Amino acid sequence: MQTANTPVYDRFELCLTGSDNGNPYLNVELSAIFRQGNREIFVPGFYDGDGQYRIRFMPPIEGEWSYVTTANDKMLDGQSGQLVATAPRKGVHGPVRVRNRFHFAYDDGTAYAPFGTTCYVWQHQPRAKQDETLKTLAKTGFNKLRMAVFPKEYPYNQNEPLMPVFEPDGEGGVNFDRPNFKYFQHLEQQIEQLGELGIEADLILFHPYDRWGYCTMGAEADRRYVAYLAARLGAYRNVWWSLANEYDFLLDVKPVSLWDEFFHILEEHDQAGHLRSIHNGDASMNFDHRKVWVTHVCIQHPDVKRTQEWRNAYGKPVVNDELEYEGDIFLSWGNISARELVHRFWITVLRGGYAGHGETYDDPEELLWWAKGGKLHGESWQRIKFMREIMAQDVKGGLEPLGPESQWPWHRVSGARDIETGTSFIYLGEHQPNQWTTGFPKDNSDYEVSVIDPWAMTLEPAEVIPPVIMRPVRHANVVHGGKPDAAFGVRLPAREGLVIRVRRKG
Repeated sequence: MQTANTPVYDRFELCLTGSDNGNPYLNVELSAIFRQGNREIFVPGFYDGDGQYRIRFMPPIEGEWSYVTTANDKMLDGQSGQLVATAPRKGVHGPVRVRNRFHFAYDDGTAYAPFGTTCYVWQHQPRAKQDETLKTLAKTGFNKLRMAVFPKEYPYNQNEPLMPVFEPDGEGGVNFDRPNFKYFQHLEQQIEQLGELGIEADLILFHPYDRWGYCTMGAEADRRYVAYLAARLGAYRNVWWSLANEYDFLLDVKPVSLWDEFFHILEEHDQAGHLRSIHNGDASMNFDHRKVWVTHVCIQHPDVKRTQEWRNAYGKPVVNDELEYEGDIFLSWGNISARELVHRFWITVLRGGYAGHGETYDDPEELLWWAKGGKLHGESWQRIKFMREIMAQDVKGGLEPLGPESQWPWHRVSGARDIETGTSFIYLGEHQPNQWTTGFPKDNSDYEVSVIDPWAMTLEPAEVIPPVIMRPVRHANVVHGGKPDAAFGVRLPAREGLVIRVRRKG
């Protein structure tokens, strides 16, 4: 009987040797039950080539665990052992979970707010380019990365991948019954490197941009592939599952019922219950994120002022991973300015959602960050990093909008308050008032008020002034004004793009 010590949220790996006859990927069934007291966790195993089988377990709590395997290969069946789960390593907090309905936190309760970027096929590029991507990510402050398991065929994505995902069939095609184990080993190595940088790997399982046949390999092959990923990667704490990039462009080959089935496969085979979502292409084709097997909303839409609308519709965290990209390429989703992307980030976050970055500046060698990683050339990422640093000081439970999106003035400006610290932020966006009162506290407690310039990346004390008292104005039978909105106001420099932060002293 084997015994091992593994920190909570790290991986215990059981390596077994079994038969390599025929096609074990298709024919060998392997799993284990891990037990602690009355708790049991089902963990599927997987084949890794050359007669090697693996079962990976991420202990969720400290203490002694035992395990026993079940398999239809006698060499693999009935293997047993023990492990001791020790305290988590410093800085390791576990998988990200939904918390407070519209927000996220790590498994140990530590606050987490996604500030992500997109590098769809960075791990399919030459190794030197991948190393450059990791070096860039280490300085950016991004804590989530959208990436596709399969390579991509699209403008600016014409090169062959570093290695195929499935083996060639000998006739110029692909054998979807035989994974390329070297590719999956490389994929998990890169996921692990992202984890050591504190970055969640938001894995896209399918996409429509394909010349190899991966998106049309058939429902049975699809099911096996999804289960294989769950078995292989479920013990990596920093994995999120994104069923598709632009699922609606695949509906001719994968109907909604099949997408639901993929969610169920992940529910059954992913031991850690990682976050699960799916992403739309057409702005009118949001998936039905109300389904209980979908953990959070993932969309692309440029109209970020609708964030509260999506929160209300789905009742889950909203992550707008494509609110268009900073760049200058001919495709309309990839040529907004850095200022505009930063503007949309602040609107999204202060309407209770989360936003994603991407960069698509034209390059003679087609080395665009959004596709292949490498270096960043734009100006938004520094401002997004600054934003994340500001939010980390005061946002612990999640930002809740200050008012309904239809209510004045919140249909024009964006404001939110953290549900734990009480700190509030108001983003004036395109508006440039010389003073502001609305949304501030109504009591006379001691508050610290600051003005943030998201573009200049400055935070300075605000000049507090007496509150504005608007003369009574009649709207039909309703009278507005006549008394102050708050206990104080703030003088402003009449410049657009400013944020007001109000927090209680002490």
